[in-house]
Amino acid sequence: MIRNVRRMAALFVLIMSMTGLYALVTPNAFATSGGTAHISGGYGSTNSRQAALVAAVRREAVLHPNASDRHICYAAHVENIGWQQPVCDGVTTGTTGQGLRMEALDIVVSGVGGVCAAAHVENIGWQPVTCAGDNINVMVGTTGRGLRMEALDISVSSGTVCANAHVENIGWQGSRCASTPSFALAGTTGQGLGMEAVQLTV
Repeated sequence: MIRNVRRMAALFVLIMSMTGLYALVTPNAFATSGGTAHISGGYGSTNSRQAALVAAVRREAVLHPNASDRHICYAAHVENIGWQQPVCDGVTTGTTGQGLRMEALDIVVSGVGGVCAAAHVENIGWQPVTCAGDNINVMVGTTGRGLRMEALDISVSSGTVCANAHVENIGWQGSRCASTPSFALAGTTGQGLGMEAVQLTV
C-alpha cells in the first residue's frame, strides 16, 4: 500500500514537472538550466557519466530511429568494476557468470516524456521513487557501500517499459512489462538475491 502511494506521488511529480507547474527536485535527479544539466545531489564523477548517458540516448535517436522515436539508455554500477559504459534499448548492462552484484543503475530516456524508478537494496529495502523527464538522469541504488541491488521498479510517463533482470541463483527472469501508469518490477525481494544484470526497453 505504502509503495503504491509512493508510486502515484512520484508520477504526479513527474507529470507536474513536465508541464512546468512543479520544480522537480530529488536527491539523485538532475535539473536543467539554460540547456545544461546540473547535479541536484552529486554522486561520484556524475558530470561525465550524465553527459555520456544523454549523448548515448540522443545518438540512438539519430542512428537507430524507430516509428515512435522512443529510447532508453542505462549504465550499471557493478561490484569490483564500478560504473560501466552506457548501453541502450535492450542491451545488457551488468555482468553474468561472474557472481558480481549490481549496486546501482543510472537511467535516461527520450521520446517517452520521462521515467520514474526505485531500487530495492540490501539492508535498506525500497528506496523512494525518483523521477525525471526526457534526457535527464535518474539514479537508483547505492555506490561505495557494498550493498546489492535486489529489485528494480520502473515506469515511463507514456507507453510501455520492459525490464529483464539476471538474478543471483536464478538467471534471466524474462521480460516484465508495464504500461503507464503502472510499474514494471524486475528482480526479487525478501530472498536476499542480488541483481547481476538488466536489460531495459521502451
